[in-house]
Amino acid sequence: MPDFYYAMVSPPCRAALLTAKAVGVNLNLKTIDLSKEEHKKPEFLAINPQHTVPTLVDGDLTMWESRAICTYLASQYGKSDSFYPSNPKTRARVEHMLYFDMGTLYKRFGEYAYPVVFRGEQPNPEKLESLHEALGWLNDALAGHDWAVGDSFTVADCVLAASVSTFEAGGIDLGRHSRVATWLANCKTSLPGYDEANAPGAAIFGSFAKPALSK
Repeated sequence: MPDFYYAMVSPPCRAALLTAKAVGVNLNLKTIDLSKEEHKKPEFLAINPQHTVPTLVDGDLTMWESRAICTYLASQYGKSDSFYPSNPKTRARVEHMLYFDMGTLYKRFGEYAYPVVFRGEQPNPEKLESLHEALGWLNDALAGHDWAVGDSFTVADCVLAASVSTFEAGGIDLGRHSRVATWLANCKTSLPGYDEANAPGAAIFGSFAKPALSK
């Protein structure tokens, strides 16, 4: 059973938890309390010198980039290729959405929210609009199908759902992006283990982020 070091409040951690639920692999969950700087303790640094979560240890494999963890779990433990397609073009579309989340969508949320939530700065309206621009691109990408890539859920939906549910919990208005709102509602009812693997962590984040971002 792979060891999984995580913090429930973290969207990247929750993306991997959702992926594990989708492929049916049990993880040996090891909570890391970031507020107590447990990620900087020598025993964790020995595993991951970058002291980041999530971190996965599966036999002789140790890795700590969340989206790579997700695709590894899908490849190693998936029972069919529908979740992480083997067709090169379909897989490319899935990976396109993973990289979009990492490099654009989630990145823009972090640029807007984290200075406010963690450093006490005032919300920047320009950064909020930059996030909405990225959500608009996701909204466009969802046209004509129920899931991020086609008509069945893939690893891309697990990653994006962890991100976008966090935005929603933080008070970001998804009403401006109707397809995104409909897709997220579908994720909440249809992604395996959503209520266990994702909803509580998003709620925890929202409990302290939404008041800060509403200033």
